Amino acid sequence: MKHIAVLYTCHNRKHKTLKALTSLTIAKNAAKNSIKISVYLTDDGSTDGTSEDVRKEFPEVIVLNGNGSLFWAGGMINSWKAACKVNHDGYLLLNDDTFISDNIFDDIELTDNYSHKTFLKKGVYIGSTKDPETQKLTYGGAIITNKFLYKFTLLEPNSRFQECDLGNANIMYVDASVVDKVGILSKGYVHGIADYDYTLKSKKHNIPVLVMPNYCGLCERDTKGLYHSFHLMSFKQRIKHLYSPTGIAFKSRLLFMRKFFPYRYPFFYLIGWVKVLFPKLYLNIRHGK
Repeated sequence: MKHIAVLYTCHNRKHKTLKALTSLTIAKNAAKNSIKISVYLTDDGSTDGTSEDVRKEFPEVIVLNGNGSLFWAGGMINSWKAACKVNHDGYLLLNDDTFISDNIFDDIELTDNYSHKTFLKKGVYIGSTKDPETQKLTYGGAIITNKFLYKFTLLEPNSRFQECDLGNANIMYVDASVVDKVGILSKGYVHGIADYDYTLKSKKHNIPVLVMPNYCGLCERDTKGLYHSFHLMSFKQRIKHLYSPTGIAFKSRLLFMRKFFPYRYPFFYLIGWVKVLFPKLYLNIRHGK
């Protein structure tokens, strides 16, 4: 029987967290093969009673406490470190605003078998999500189409196994053998980007990174673009947004560029500050005015 550690982190969205855990329970019971799961949830300082309600409704969940400064990357690292104290066959990273489909564990098994047969090793598997209303692709795996400009394209699930470069950890399964070789999420990232780092880090170690064949869950797209409203902000607000972990997270992005796209690092730094200092000029140039 496969033993999977399921990793979450959360902060002040109790309703979504409870709904996510409910979808996990349903998916576990729907799996064709018998599996065992252990759930590790880092509550990063929620004040809306998330921990209390999780313990009440899901007493089997291992609830870990954060101080409110971990954000997504720090919270997931905290959950993953706790899970690594016990032997597991794999680790399933899930966002608490992602509601997984009944087929997810079957797709993990299918992808696992394909990876072992095709590459003679197991790997990292990305589950794609779609918007609950529009049914359009929101998160998943992507291929890089232009390294210098850092352009990439999300891959639509097509019933086949697709190799990818980048993967969102809204749904990401990592085999234990991968952790033995490349470790867990890298330090230095506060909120986002740590998942992209992990897939690129895995590929550097010749680990297969695959998009699972079917949609694996529902999740709304919660970003509008990093600099979409810069021209409407004051200079002080733009600086704050530039360095905010839930904004542009400039330090984390610079770290990511330096690690994987070093030739692009100075341009990214320069253009980032041009956007801060001259947002309207940048907007006009971007739209060809």
